[in-house]
Amino acid sequence: MLPSVTKLDCDAARRRLLRLVATLEFAKGILVLLIGLSALLLVHKDAWVIAESLLALLHINTDRHPAQLFLDFADRLTDASLWTAAQFAFAYSALRFAEAYGLWKQRTWAEWVAFVSGTLLLPLEIRGLMRGITMLRIVVFLGNLGIVFYMLYLLRAGRRLRARLPPVDAETSTGSGK
Repeated sequence: MLPSVTKLDCDAARRRLLRLVATLEFAKGILVLLIGLSALLLVHKDAWVIAESLLALLHINTDRHPAQLFLDFADRLTDASLWTAAQFAFAYSALRFAEAYGLWKQRTWAEWVAFVSGTLLLPLEIRGLMRGITMLRIVVFLGNLGIVFYMLYLLRAGRRLRARLPPVDAETSTGSGK
């Protein structure tokens, strides 16, 4: 058995790492919330004109292929698609905020949410790496992989801990024990 000082250090390190993951999830929620609000701001506006102005502001030549793709995307935007995108963004950010809260409070359900959502994103990140390896894609992939493995570790450690605890008696847990 570990000495109590080491155990306390492990618990503190575990809490700090869990709170770091919670902070990352909260930041993702904020980012997606801002994207959803931006989509709402584009409703009833000419998205092509705004996209062209953005490219001019950033000094990006509109004759370049990526700029043309961006302008074509802006031209295809409809109010309905913007509303749909905003709804998905708000739902996704609500999930991220709930996950961040649960991880901050060290809740097992939040560890499950983080594990499942991170695992579901891995194939998309691998697909992105197959299309082209960039530093950003590598960092995102490795960060998500690290979070998935850490959540798996926490879930397994919690399961082992619960297995070692004595079973709770039904009479004792309801308060009707003698």
